[in-house]
Amino acid sequence: MSVEENKALVRRFFEARVKTDLDALDKMLAPDFVSHTKVLPGHKPDREGYKQTIAEYAATFSNRRFIVEEQVAEAEKVVTRFAVHVTHDRRVFLGVAPTGTLTTYKTIFIHRIEGGKIAEERSLGTVVPRIMGQRLEQEERERERIEQELSVARRIQQASLPEEMPKLEGWQINPFYQPAREVGGDFYDFHLLSNGRLGLVVGDATGKGVPAALVMSTTCGMLRLAAQSPSSSPGEMLQRVNEALFTSIPPNMFVTCFYAILEPESGRLLYANAGHDLPYLWHSGDAQELRARGMPLGLMPGMGYEENEIVLDAGDGALFHSDGLVEAHDPNGEMFGFPRLRALVAKHGDERSLGHFLLEELYSFVGEGWEQEDDITLLTLRRAASQR
Repeated sequence: MSVEENKALVRRFFEARVKTDLDALDKMLAPDFVSHTKVLPGHKPDREGYKQTIAEYAATFSNRRFIVEEQVAEAEKVVTRFAVHVTHDRRVFLGVAPTGTLTTYKTIFIHRIEGGKIAEERSLGTVVPRIMGQRLEQEERERERIEQELSVARRIQQASLPEEMPKLEGWQINPFYQPAREVGGDFYDFHLLSNGRLGLVVGDATGKGVPAALVMSTTCGMLRLAAQSPSSSPGEMLQRVNEALFTSIPPNMFVTCFYAILEPESGRLLYANAGHDLPYLWHSGDAQELRARGMPLGLMPGMGYEENEIVLDAGDGALFHSDGLVEAHDPNGEMFGFPRLRALVAKHGDERSLGHFLLEELYSFVGEGWEQEDDITLLTLRRAASQR
């Protein structure tokens, strides 16, 4: 074939591409055709893979048309520079959602003709770079949207946590809260009750991130509402919140929660537990678990919650915590664990900054480069040693 015939063949080839005329393309492609331009992942460079790519383009872009700006041929090779106008309005392409805008791409194709058929194709153009640029823009907008949502969730969570600690003569209360992500599902709260009593609550909503933060905020609100009843005990409050929460959260989520009511004058602590990690009572160099049976909140209706009580004498303390501390792993995969925590509380429970000491032990255990796996909440309650 002459160079003019080769150039005409390539022009007809482009027309068939724009029209997605796969039969016409099939007749113009050599049996051993190879495309050296890999645009779509998974598509092979042979005839069938090439036609699959053309079909993919057709399913993605509408209003397709091309303009040949320059064409040069020599021997069996034809070089074509053209502009293609398309509207990306049909489906996701290379991870980019449809924009609905008319776009112009510049492309140079090199075709090798053999026996009146197109045997090879190479191309260089602005399609992929432009698409990837749009992908980066969309990802940036998505990041901004997620950051805005996280900012709202963070404000909701911060509003759910107490702004200041209650001040009780002869008592020291120290909280620590550190989510694994921007927001989390752990929470703690204080309720000023009748007759000078104080309600203390520590909980953990399953999951992480925004869903857990929203469930956590809902639970905090329900607990505060339940605490307004003057005669409620910890078990009764958990029971009411469980019934309300069961119909308010997704079926695959639940909340563990430990609720205690402190009588500051006598040191009496009445408590109930909804499936939460057991707190520890420090007394005379020993750490005792505060046990009470109960299912997590929101898991199933009709649950009852066992109540127990202790008395904190002068110098005694209690540690309430979430599972983020005990479930942390060191570089070898060993877990911090309950036995380690209990031993540390037994040995160092008389330290005024027990929470900070435990965190130092945690950071020493996990080592540098540790990536926090779960939210961590610590709440220490201590009765002054001088109190009689």
